[in-house]
Amino acid sequence: MSKDIAAVVGENLPYLRRYARALTGSQTTGDTYAAATLEALIADPSMMETESSPKVALFHTFHMIWSSSGAPLGAPDDAISARAQHHLAKLTPKTREALLLSTIEGFTDPEIAGIMQIDLDEAAQLQEIAVNEMSESVSGRVMIIEDEAIIAMDLQATVQELGHDVTGIARTRKEAVALAKTTTPDLILADIQLADNSSGIEAVKDILADHPEIPVVFITAFPERLLTGERPEPAFLITKPYVEAQVRSAVSQAMFFASTETLHA
Repeated sequence: MSKDIAAVVGENLPYLRRYARALTGSQTTGDTYAAATLEALIADPSMMETESSPKVALFHTFHMIWSSSGAPLGAPDDAISARAQHHLAKLTPKTREALLLSTIEGFTDPEIAGIMQIDLDEAAQLQEIAVNEMSESVSGRVMIIEDEAIIAMDLQATVQELGHDVTGIARTRKEAVALAKTTTPDLILADIQLADNSSGIEAVKDILADHPEIPVVFITAFPERLLTGERPEPAFLITKPYVEAQVRSAVSQAMFFASTETLHA
């Protein structure tokens, strides 16, 4: 693999791994297919030499490998995971891939079409179907951990528009833990840096110690702090500044796919 290709792969690998985990619902399964993608590129670097961008070529290589294996999900190891995969089986094929590529990874419709080898109209249609199917299937209670009032209000409005209830907004680690004890949420939407210099990551760890099954969506201006590959990472990680579509997609999918692994000690 040339230095240029290696640099592109290295730069985008954390995001490929994020996408792979969100897609499969499992850090182990996602990382397995991300590693297989790297092995394929080492064996045949010409796979990156296309008319599309190197990042599109990287994600396309992943899709070829994952799809040819039957588009597997992470093995359900508990009742929650099994129930989530039962929900996933009802989705229209390819919809979730298109939605993740768009709203979480920021690819355009033409790029999604190139990655998935579908036409442009289908790329747009799959995203619309995914949003409708997921938003209509699951609703629940969402706790927001965010110290900036305007952002917190914006998140609350988006969550409520999706049909979910907001249990409350916490500005610090202490408030978050107390709020979770008052009302157990079905999903946590969390910033990393909080008002009193406490950590949203630590707040989530505290809550998950008692409720490990709760899915988490992190929103942060510092994604590299969580995309290290050195420990379990969140499948849904939104980078600030974000757009509403990203929040809607991540919340809907994390709630829908409750087996998504989240950060823990």
